[in-house]
Amino acid sequence: MKRITRRLATLATGAALLAGSLAAHAEGRIRIAEQFGIVYLLLNVAQEQKLIEKHGKAAGVDINVEFVKLSGGSAVNDALLSGNIEVAGAGVGPLLTIWDRTRGRQNVKGVASLGNFPYYLVSNNPAVKTIADFTDKDRIAVPAVGVSVQSRVLQLASAKLWGDKDFARLDKISVAVPHPDAAAAIIKGGTEITGHFGNPPFQEQELAGNPNARIVLKSYDVLGGPSSATVLYATEKFRAENPKTYKAFTDALGEAAQFIAANPEKAADIYLKVSGGKTDRELLLKIIKNPEVQFTTAPQNTYALAEFMHRVGAIKNKPASARDYFFDDAHSAQAN
Repeated sequence: MKRITRRLATLATGAALLAGSLAAHAEGRIRIAEQFGIVYLLLNVAQEQKLIEKHGKAAGVDINVEFVKLSGGSAVNDALLSGNIEVAGAGVGPLLTIWDRTRGRQNVKGVASLGNFPYYLVSNNPAVKTIADFTDKDRIAVPAVGVSVQSRVLQLASAKLWGDKDFARLDKISVAVPHPDAAAAIIKGGTEITGHFGNPPFQEQELAGNPNARIVLKSYDVLGGPSSATVLYATEKFRAENPKTYKAFTDALGEAAQFIAANPEKAADIYLKVSGGKTDRELLLKIIKNPEVQFTTAPQNTYALAEFMHRVGAIKNKPASARDYFFDDAHSAQAN
């Protein structure tokens, strides 16, 4: 009987050590999906200055950080659900889609905002002055048709103009194109793409690079003010099982936001270095210093899109507030 008791105790100790080993192994790895544009500047600064690693070391964890470049909310969501990334960077639209789909299972929620940025729908077609002027001959480039935040804002604008029953009217002339390629098409002209709902710096490049390019729609006008169009999100499991890694990540974002506010010129140089783009530096500085742009991790003005998506059946579950689809962290306590 004593031998059996000792054997069970040994097994229990071994199981506890194995569990501890697995937990320790789980901490210290984070793969982050980002897309294109200066809206990901917080991540660029965190990457260049190794801020996640820095905050991890302060907590006693060596963190292996990897950044994965993707295009479109659908691709990002697929990567998150398949376990190929731990943190997704995409628009509020894709966040709401995956929050709705995983509720009660993986429980994906928002981690933080990447800041408030006005997104412009730009057209190089002289006949297009409002979204009502687009015809079947036009093509509007978005990161992902029907699900990207640009596409969702366009749907909301369509619903305001034509009614909820026609919210997806412009989806049929929308095409999925990465921002750099769409911007090149708008600047060059002569392609089927005559509109691009983009983000900084691509929209500013288009306006500067083609005299026929004009702003047809602004996201702030549709959403009623400054809003967090692009956000970061993760599964409940990752947050729960990797508290030190998770906190190091959010602390790094906060430090990056402070750095950008205090050092806009250095931040512009970091973007150029990390992105490898050929964006004009003065144009970048103009964007970073734009009073309509705020680099903050606190989510702002996202609920209008959530309410709309539920109203038209794009999501089944209606969140009571933005706090339903953002984790309960200090920086998201006042999410709206």
